[in-house]
Amino acid sequence: MFIRRRVPEQGPLKAAVVGVGAFGRHHCAKYRAISGVELFAIADTSPEIRHTAAAQYGVLAVADWRELLGKVDLVSICSPAVTHAAIVRAFLNAGAHVLVEKPIATTIAEADELVALARKTGLTLTVGHQERFVFARTGLLDQNVQPLEIQCWRRGPWTGRGDDVSAVLDLMIHDLDLVHTLVESPVTNVTARGTTQYGPHADEVAAEVTFANGTVAYLDTSRIADSRKRGFRAVYADGVVEIDFLTREIINTTPRPLAELEMGDPLGDAVSSFVAAARGEAEPLVLPEQAARAVETALLIEEAADATIPALVRGRYGRLAATA
Repeated sequence: MFIRRRVPEQGPLKAAVVGVGAFGRHHCAKYRAISGVELFAIADTSPEIRHTAAAQYGVLAVADWRELLGKVDLVSICSPAVTHAAIVRAFLNAGAHVLVEKPIATTIAEADELVALARKTGLTLTVGHQERFVFARTGLLDQNVQPLEIQCWRRGPWTGRGDDVSAVLDLMIHDLDLVHTLVESPVTNVTARGTTQYGPHADEVAAEVTFANGTVAYLDTSRIADSRKRGFRAVYADGVVEIDFLTREIINTTPRPLAELEMGDPLGDAVSSFVAAARGEAEPLVLPEQAARAVETALLIEEAADATIPALVRGRYGRLAATA
């Protein structure tokens, strides 16, 4: 029997956040702003973070997230990507609804396992692809028209965050989620090239993804760029849609109208949507099956990009050292 705790019929929903770094703190704030939700606890391995969170939020603060199993109704998992699968699995088995930051997992086997577990337990599992909410507000996701070509570029300077995985699973995964949302067709071919600068994982990757319906997506992601660039361009048979996320400008030459780009509060939208899904009021915008699909394509890109990174460079950091 998996489910030991479900959303109570009366009283507030008890929420927890695992991993209270820069992003986890935002999750805490969002839960505290939702009526009928109590931020019950946080978990973090840092004593300083636990002390600060306990003082700021007046909540239980623990070093080991396992102490919270069976004690909460909702949990946001904002820990390093390589830890996601194990923590998601444990909280689903303990009967909690789960919002996990991207990626859902770092292997397709783990992602598929979590999808199956969410189905078996009947619990909500959704993933923090918050840009879906930004795109949804423009109306672009409601158009049943397949693009001929998509370009996504997401470049920024090194921050040191997310370096437990490659730039593909750290950053490009957002764009892959959007591409798969717009293109309802299986992937038939992937090519990529990568560059490693700070560690064993690719810090800059350019990829070309071809779909069975003929659509081609070009994705350019870097976490070692000199400056920030973030944009999207979709070519249709009847026009082009181009979005600059920094200037918030939309160019649309198609006959289909689009709303202005309003960034709004995508994280707030994601947490609110998660809570509503846990209450049985609506389906989450991002389904775990969709997040798993993005991971599958991301791993294909990683594999292709790895082949372009000299083994000597990767071996220096202990990865593929045997081939160096």
